[in-house]
Amino acid sequence: MKIRNINHLTPQEIQFAVQDGARFVIFQYCFSILIMTFKQTSDIYFIESGKSTIKYSFLYSFISLLFGWWWIPWWPIYTISTIAKNITGGIDVTNDIIKSINQSE
Repeated sequence: MKIRNINHLTPQEIQFAVQDGARFVIFQYCFSILIMTFKQTSDIYFIESGKSTIKYSFLYSFISLLFGWWWIPWWPIYTISTIAKNITGGIDVTNDIIKSINQSE
């Protein structure tokens, strides 16, 4: 998975930013094709402290609204759950990324 918005930060700068409130998040989206519905995740986004995630989550929620509702019974479950997760800030994966950075040093 690709990490977006990292802007060539060093591992130490990332750890300081996380201590200051920055986080890594992923967003969900779903889409249906004929008789199948797929639930997927975005790339990882680095969100600086105090910044909103709405400009990143909007696209994935919009995809779910347009393409996620075409197959019953999963459309209400997947579409509503992905949009709810995105609206509340995405899925925080900061601890996993920090562990990965610490292991690679």
